[in-house]
Amino acid sequence: MRILLAVESGSRAWGFPSTDSDFDVRFVYAHDVDWYLSLDTRRDVIELPIEDDLDINGWDIKKALSLLLKPNPVLLEWLQSPITYRVDEGVKSRLMALAERTAHRRPLVHHYLHHGRAQFRAHIDGRATVSLKRYLYVVRPALALKWIRQHPDRLVPMALPQLLSGLAMQGDAVSAIEDLIARKTRSRELGEGKRSSVLDDLALTEFELAERTAPERTPIPADLLDSANSLFRQLVRAP
Repeated sequence: MRILLAVESGSRAWGFPSTDSDFDVRFVYAHDVDWYLSLDTRRDVIELPIEDDLDINGWDIKKALSLLLKPNPVLLEWLQSPITYRVDEGVKSRLMALAERTAHRRPLVHHYLHHGRAQFRAHIDGRATVSLKRYLYVVRPALALKWIRQHPDRLVPMALPQLLSGLAMQGDAVSAIEDLIARKTRSRELGEGKRSSVLDDLALTEFELAERTAPERTPIPADLLDSANSLFRQLVRAP
């Protein structure tokens, strides 16, 4: 198989690593044509055992493109990771061009809304002291939803500082987020701290707005599917 893209995908790429954060390496790969023209069902992911601080796994390009059409925000984030280990720039530019045509779709809003709310309910609600990592797992989806609302035609940045700098926000909220990032980067992975009413209000407000204003679910446009199929065939036929 050929690795088309390999990047950092975890807190290091999001912009809030702890002092002991793992390396979360993710990659997209392609097999040759015969692998796809087979009768047996074949595994479309590669997952390596976690070793020391390395967590490495990847998706086959067919799986990656299928999820990009929905779209699945995971691949959208991989394409924008500020930490790249290996990349075919031609492939990346074609994937980015396709990604920019999918990023407005409802499943993207649903993903961030579901993830943010689930993290809030499980790890924040009802607690005075919370995991700083989990708090950021609430704040970041809330900011992603705000970005989609303020910039509906632009991809959500992966890195939290870049995401934050591109939003129109109240000063106290910006200060609270910057303080949370600073505390997280100074702590270990399981570090804890006090909650912030400013951050709670920000997250819950964005979740409620997203629930009320999410775009309607629509079928994948035929021309978008045609473009994805064309790109898939080009990539698996490449030498």
